[in-house]
Amino acid sequence: MDLQTMLNYHWEAMIPEFIILGTTVLLTLLDLFWPPYIKRRRLAWIGLIGILLSLLSLLAVLPIEVVSILDDSFRLDSFAKAFKMLLLVGAAFVMLLAESYEPKEGMKEQRGEFYYLFLTALLGAMIMTSSGDLITLFIGLELLSISSYILAGIRKHHTASNEAAMKYVISGGISTAITLFGMSYLYGLTGSTNLKAMSIIMKETVDTQFLYLFGLAFFMVLVGLSFKIASAPFHMWAPDVYQGAPIPVTAFLSVVSKTAGFAIILRILLSLYREVWGDAVGAFSFFESNSIYIAFLAGITMIIGNVVALRQRNLKRLFAYSSIAHAGYLLVAFATLGGQYFLFDTFWFYLLAYLFMNLGAFAVIQVVSGNTEQEGIDMLTGLYQRSPWLAVAMGISILSLAGIPGTAGFIAKVSIFLGAFAVDPGFYVLAAIMAGTTVISYIYYFGILVQLFLRSSIIQTKPKVPAGINILVAVCVLMTILFGLAPNIALDFFHQHFGDLLDF
Repeated sequence: MDLQTMLNYHWEAMIPEFIILGTTVLLTLLDLFWPPYIKRRRLAWIGLIGILLSLLSLLAVLPIEVVSILDDSFRLDSFAKAFKMLLLVGAAFVMLLAESYEPKEGMKEQRGEFYYLFLTALLGAMIMTSSGDLITLFIGLELLSISSYILAGIRKHHTASNEAAMKYVISGGISTAITLFGMSYLYGLTGSTNLKAMSIIMKETVDTQFLYLFGLAFFMVLVGLSFKIASAPFHMWAPDVYQGAPIPVTAFLSVVSKTAGFAIILRILLSLYREVWGDAVGAFSFFESNSIYIAFLAGITMIIGNVVALRQRNLKRLFAYSSIAHAGYLLVAFATLGGQYFLFDTFWFYLLAYLFMNLGAFAVIQVVSGNTEQEGIDMLTGLYQRSPWLAVAMGISILSLAGIPGTAGFIAKVSIFLGAFAVDPGFYVLAAIMAGTTVISYIYYFGILVQLFLRSSIIQTKPKVPAGINILVAVCVLMTILFGLAPNIALDFFHQHFGDLLDF
């Protein structure tokens, strides 16, 4: 490739990634050369500015048509724009959490590393959403994963954090191996790593032996990536990692990393398999023949996530199982996406609602826990008496997670529930499981509300809320209510700027 060809590329498509990369390099150099007496906490504000600039640059390129550069290994299409917006908004909120985070044993030496490793993970997630090639997809996935392993164990002198990092590395390594094995099958069968070229070859394949191997590759990739989104039965790492990791990292894994995980699943599996034959005569598509397996994965994930959460007394473990359950709800949408593309808006809206309600809850948990190691549900006891604002904010987030009317979580769940009937044949059993497990979730969600509003606490100290956390909580509560009462604001924005993601 000559210089003239390189200069002719539409590099403006990668401006959001370039900004995050430049900010990461800047934070690395500042952390390296700043004298020890300068507090590294200031780096968080530089990182936040970089994220906001990247978000503004993304908004600037929304009107641009599909851009494909570097031999179609990087694509700026509506799918990439939609998911990058979720990633950047979630990352900005997590950075606010990280700025005010101060654990008991302190993080003075590692605080600078925390910020630029977080941006590195974000960069990997953004690359995944725009990848049009298996190689760049895998590079983005590993950039996200390796940074996340280090972030989970960033508290070097904390035993639970060390344990979390070890378990995360082991499970992550296994999932990566399985995913890569599935990708190698796809490459071997098609002779290409480019998703578009692979899709054309797979669509024209009618040989039953090849179709069988395509199915085998599908299940290996799905199983490998199921570790990333913590769906059952590949979820066992999540409770321990969520509990041991610092709260901002837990929030990052729960929202940003999970969004990136679903993005890569959609990018690979729907790009390649939506038009693959499900049988030798072409009577059924691949998804029509195999969606039952995705539905089974969704059902068992919802059941295990909600039932095991009933026994949890540690808040971070409880939210880990809650996250597993919500992964099951999203898998319901994924099972129906193979039949109808217009359900993409349902998928995107759910991730948007989950972002606000989950980060709002984690912000309150971080403030209430302070610099102590207390993470039990009991620490929320009588919070309404000590800080009505935090208690109400936590209550609204919990109601939205439970799917109570008037919140964004309700609209998101109802949309997925109705979407299960929109395809033919409908997923009636799966919809019934979703409704039943949602009712089960009321038990542990309302148990938190009881602690917040109906119990008295012997602790009378009012939690100190940093300004950044106040902003974060206020925005999350406002958006949770706004999208619950007027969901068309978000959905109209989606359809206006992203269409139905048909160009992906």
